[in-house]
This record gives sequence, C-alpha cells and structure tokens, in this order.
Amino acid sequence: MLLYRPVGAAELRLMYALSMRAFPPRLPEQPIFYPVTNRAYAAQIAREWNASSEEQVGFVTRFAVDDAYVARFPRRIVGAREHEELWVPAEDLETFNRHIESRIEVVEAHFGSGYRATELEALRALPSDAALREAIASCAATIFLEYFFWQHESARGGEDPLLARIAHCWGEDEARPRLGLSST
Repeated sequence: MLLYRPVGAAELRLMYALSMRAFPPRLPEQPIFYPVTNRAYAAQIAREWNASSEEQVGFVTRFAVDDAYVARFPRRIVGAREHEELWVPAEDLETFNRHIESRIEVVEAHFGSGYRATELEALRALPSDAALREAIASCAATIFLEYFFWQHESARGGEDPLLARIAHCWGEDEARPRLGLSST
C-alpha cells in the first residue's frame, strides 16, 4: 500500500539518520503513528500545520508498506472524506518500519513565510567538485533538508546550476535529495 506522512524538519532529520528507510520512534506523548492514505491530505497537513509551526517547513513523504501487514491497522476518517489515516500504535512502529518496502521519499515541501535556509552561497564558493563532495559528507543532513528549499527558490528565479552540481556530487547515495521535487 502506498502511504504518505507529513513531517517537519526535526522528524525528517531523524529519518535521514535512518537512511530514509524508517520513521523514528514516537515521543512518550505520541501513542499513535498516523500515516495517511492520500497525498492531498498529507500536503494539506504539511502546508497548513507544519509550515505554519515554529519550524516553518513541512514535507510530504511517500512510502510503500506490505499490503498484508498494513491491513491489520484500522483506517480512520478524521474530518472530510479524504482525511483518512491509519492508526498504528507507537509500540508497533519498529515492526511497521520493517515492512516498509522501499526508501521513503520526499515528494513535496512547503515553506512558511518565516522559513530561513542556510546560505547556498557558501557551497557556491567551493572551488571544486571534490570540495563540494567533502562539504556534503560533513553536513549531509543539513544539505539534504535545505536542498528542497533551494530547489523551491530556484524554481521561482530560474534554474540554479549549483543544484544540479550538488545532486551530481552527492553521488548514488539512496538518501540524496532528488531533482524534480514538487514544492510550494
């Protein structure tokens, strides 16, 4: 089953540390993990909740889970008809993660008006691809998260060749950011 999960920057950073193959454990005050069944609902949460939170950013992630396994979790409509979630008890999340069939992908990013990214200019100033690769290796999680904002901003002002250079220098790492992200 294809599922979606809206996440903020802190959760995405933890997912990155897990090679984009699992969701981090829930906090004690979060007894349920709520993946949603459609992208539109996930985007609504990312845009209206996450992007207006203190972090000022919301991401929509997409992932596939084994159909037979995921069928055990109840589906809940929590508003309008399209607001459908699965309710996975927090204690089942580790097992749930083992049933994710592929890498978790970021398919949308939404930014609040107060979002501030790190400076792309520092990477632009690096003299070679070797230096860029070194920078990526030393702060990959930060570059991964900020890449989506840089791509979003680039779409407004025209293609930035540095983004293609970053993607190229990142190499074949499965957790690298992907070109072609839909963002608003």
